[in-house]
Amino acid sequence: MKIDIEIKDVRKSYKQGFFLEKKEVLHGVSFKVKTGAVVGLLGPNGAGKTTTIKILMGISNPDSGEVYIFGKSQSKMVREKIGFLPETPYFYDYLTGREILKSFAGFFSIKVNVERRIDEVIELVGLKGHENKWLRSYSKGMLQRIGLAQAILHDPQLLVLDEPMSGLDPMGRREFRDIITSLKKRGKTILFSSHILQDVEMICDEVVMIYNGRVIKQGVLEEMLSGEIKYYEVTVKGVEVPGFEPERRSGKRVLYRVEENEVDELIKKVVSAGGKVKAVIPRSLNLEEIFIREVQKA
Repeated sequence: MKIDIEIKDVRKSYKQGFFLEKKEVLHGVSFKVKTGAVVGLLGPNGAGKTTTIKILMGISNPDSGEVYIFGKSQSKMVREKIGFLPETPYFYDYLTGREILKSFAGFFSIKVNVERRIDEVIELVGLKGHENKWLRSYSKGMLQRIGLAQAILHDPQLLVLDEPMSGLDPMGRREFRDIITSLKKRGKTILFSSHILQDVEMICDEVVMIYNGRVIKQGVLEEMLSGEIKYYEVTVKGVEVPGFEPERRSGKRVLYRVEENEVDELIKKVVSAGGKVKAVIPRSLNLEEIFIREVQKA
């Protein structure tokens, strides 16, 4: 198993207030990101997500701890393989989308087939037809797209995105999720921070939950969501079962929501009454419920 990111026991303090007293904002953060995975760094505003990403990108230095990217300490060679989209990207708004990407191509030392590569990323992020418009005319969603375009322009192996879907409307978030999914299919490793749990649940392989500067839970998302059964939905046909309150009726079908220890009893009563059991579906905790529980424990 290859690891693209490894953060070990990272701590960070900032001086705050009138007396510039030190306040620790990261308290020994540790996690790993596997090659080719989409990992969500999940937490509320102020949890420490952006600070963690700044340290990962070399924008800020940790007080202690270690950061490894592709198994190496930060260096120019390592950073050339990373694409980064900050939470609030800033661009010269008197330039067009194509012009800003040309300038970034110079930063990345892209010298061969520059125009072709710019056309490729413009189409990938859904800005075809808008590339020659001034950035000052771009919407929030379009600016996020041009930000992602610059992040992937040099075809990096690793993408680090800080709150990439913050402030987007539902349609914009859906389109951005589709772009991230397409990049994953191309073999990219993606770490993105978010406080929007629905987005994380829909596209991530793994999650790292951070709260108050501490990692409170991490792991494979599918295992988290399937690990605990919240209740069972039992759909029956032809009868209503005494002693059980229906959740929903639809024609001759009745849906019951029951605990695990009630499933056998319900099925027996349905069969004895001449009805049919059409489905028994276990329902697990969703990501929001898991996150709230972990925060309350923390």
